[in-house]
Amino acid sequence: MKKKLLFIIGRIKAGRLQEMWRQTLWIYQYAKHYWLVMVFYTLLGMVSTVIALLTSLVSRDLVDIITGHEAGEVFRTFAMMILLNVVTTFLNQISGYASSYLSMKVDAEIKSDIFSKILITDWESLTNYHTGDLLTRWGSDASNISSGVLNFVPNAIIYSFRFISAFAMVIYYDASFAIFAFLGMPVSLILSKTLLNRMVNNNERSAKMGAKMSGFNQEAFSNIQTIKAFDLIRLYVERLKQLQKEYISMRLDFQKMSMGTSLLLSTVGLAVSYASYGWGIYRVWSGGISYGTMTMFLGLSGTLTGTLHNLTSLIPGAISLTTSAGRLMDIIEMPQEDYSRADETDAFSRAHETDGIGLFVNSVDYAYKTGTDVFRHASLEARPHEVVALVGPSGEGKTTMIRLILSLVRPQDGGVFLHDGSRLPQDADADIIPLTPAARRLFSYVPQGNTMFSGTIAENMRNVKTDASDEEIIDALKAACAWDFIKKLPDGIHSEIKERGGGFSEGQAQRLSIARALLRRSPILLLDEATSALDVATERAVLHNIMQDEYPRTCIVTTHRPSVLLVCSRVYAIRGKQCVVLGREEIDQMARGE
Repeated sequence: MKKKLLFIIGRIKAGRLQEMWRQTLWIYQYAKHYWLVMVFYTLLGMVSTVIALLTSLVSRDLVDIITGHEAGEVFRTFAMMILLNVVTTFLNQISGYASSYLSMKVDAEIKSDIFSKILITDWESLTNYHTGDLLTRWGSDASNISSGVLNFVPNAIIYSFRFISAFAMVIYYDASFAIFAFLGMPVSLILSKTLLNRMVNNNERSAKMGAKMSGFNQEAFSNIQTIKAFDLIRLYVERLKQLQKEYISMRLDFQKMSMGTSLLLSTVGLAVSYASYGWGIYRVWSGGISYGTMTMFLGLSGTLTGTLHNLTSLIPGAISLTTSAGRLMDIIEMPQEDYSRADETDAFSRAHETDGIGLFVNSVDYAYKTGTDVFRHASLEARPHEVVALVGPSGEGKTTMIRLILSLVRPQDGGVFLHDGSRLPQDADADIIPLTPAARRLFSYVPQGNTMFSGTIAENMRNVKTDASDEEIIDALKAACAWDFIKKLPDGIHSEIKERGGGFSEGQAQRLSIARALLRRSPILLLDEATSALDVATERAVLHNIMQDEYPRTCIVTTHRPSVLLVCSRVYAIRGKQCVVLGREEIDQMARGE
């Protein structure tokens, strides 16, 4: 027997209950900050229970007074009942306010914390999740936890206190009625066990389905132009209908189970109520209790049955809560970026504000998680006042190199370093530090796609430099060859940009992105195919302005355009998984398209 018991305990520890306990502790780290509110809410619930029991007693007395024609006590007792009901209403309002306050505060804290942790989660790990799935976890799952926090300890205490106090009252006045209070318990317990497993499966299916639909909608709305261009409207409408059909089918399956459970519980509840009513009639008829006491017992019987149902309903609620916690924990328990060297990076930046900061990629090896090699012993160097180009066929690693430089991905061997601009990285007295995620504050980055946010041009610019003056913004726009079309707009730099850069051509949006990067005045500027939508003359003008700027900026450009290469200080080509420096003759041949 002992071995069997230990085996069962071991299975529990290694199984679902242990995971639920771990998820509960995770929820507690947020809820504990509001323990005073939770205690206040719990006390309000217990006080409301006491007043409800007092109301039952007063109601009993009122019925007995009326049936006994004791006119002198009617008004006093009736006034007492009104007072108790008013107090109950008042307490319910306060309790509702406390519940809403707690729910909103926990919701805000969880979402804020999860949002910040998602942003510092290892980028490569995060790409395993669809954006729609992340939004569902951050939104729906966090809200589910915040709204369900009160379904844990506070309500468990309130319901338990309500059940025990009501049961004690029944025992005190007539123990025989206690039998009827427990008639429905076996059915409720059996159903709760069945409901537990079904609820776990349903919550997991519901969460996955919700994420799937959210991802579909997010992608569809983000790519409306493509859907229209390829005349895919009918296809996407049909796909949405299919997803909705799957979702409805899933919900109906659970609804059928819930309906059957509710019908059975209701039938048991009615049977218990009518049995209590019949027993009450018999006790009144035999003179064992008064009519008022019978009505009180019937009310208490309903309280006991309802409270027991509430207690058992906490189980599926807890399952839903811990399922949401588990989905959020999946995200925040992924590897996170290391910002521990931020102070060192800031000190390095201040020390070399005048001479600038160079970049040195030293013998880097990198392979995707699939095992595909991208780089083997690849090296690259860029110094202040230089525009260094990185060329190569599509898919050979240009964007991957940018990601390595930005610390979005980590090399398996070798490293990326920052060095003082007045020396070469190979010099013995060169000041060198390894590049970490904290060093991104020293970078300005312009990718190929449209990266403008909705809002005004000035607001977009000030995203990277909050204290920038209008004059500074205009100077950056001029350097990016964007001021010529901005100054013609009625509102100038205060003109609105729609979502995803709407209202501007791709070339205009690229120039705005470059202007924003220049405004930041970061020591290192990365342009990843960032001039692809510009004509050759504008592209050369932008790069010329960057090179002529007195600010000691290091610029690295990835490009497919041979014409760009003629204005670059140095050109690297990705060949054989390495970065090879090209000679002037080869650069001239590439520029001529040979």
